[in-house]
Amino acid sequence: MAAIEITVSGTKRSFDIDDPQLPDWVKDEDFSSGNYPYDSKLGRSDYEDQLEALQLELVKLQAHRLEHGQRIMILFEGRDAAGKGGTIGAFREYLKARHAKVVALSKPTEIEQGQWYYQRYIQHFPTAGDMTMFDRSWYNRAGVEPVMGFCTGEQHAKFLEQTPAFEKLLEDEGYAFFKIWLNVGQEMQIKRFH
Repeated sequence: MAAIEITVSGTKRSFDIDDPQLPDWVKDEDFSSGNYPYDSKLGRSDYEDQLEALQLELVKLQAHRLEHGQRIMILFEGRDAAGKGGTIGAFREYLKARHAKVVALSKPTEIEQGQWYYQRYIQHFPTAGDMTMFDRSWYNRAGVEPVMGFCTGEQHAKFLEQTPAFEKLLEDEGYAFFKIWLNVGQEMQIKRFH
């Protein structure tokens, strides 16, 4: 049994993550509880209409960027099971794949561990007219790596000091640079894991 304890709505809860049956305290999304940013869930048809309109705007953006040789970088960050993969898929669905790539780096190799921290990301930056979407990014050094013991306190502090200047260089170099954070509540996260 792999028991985990979390706090949900101020109450400590525990459950077995290996049990395929969801705990009884995990509910469906309750829109009236104040845990959702809208009064009601968007209907499927309305959702698909809005998504299609937004995807059309992305296609126009890509065409404009290709014509003018501009570069786009998007960092997708967020909690596990928050929908990063699905969101990236929706972004890419109608774009020209040759000019819109997704980068999802795994754990650094031994060689990458000896490089400047940002170096493994820089090699994936877009060229003129292209778009690169990072499924997680250098921000792993800010949150995940210290918790998992993958970096030292000194490396973490250095990252926090260098990152604003590094991102300012990207802006000065002419990249259109976006950061998207996706979140999900603990109960929904547990449902999605199951």
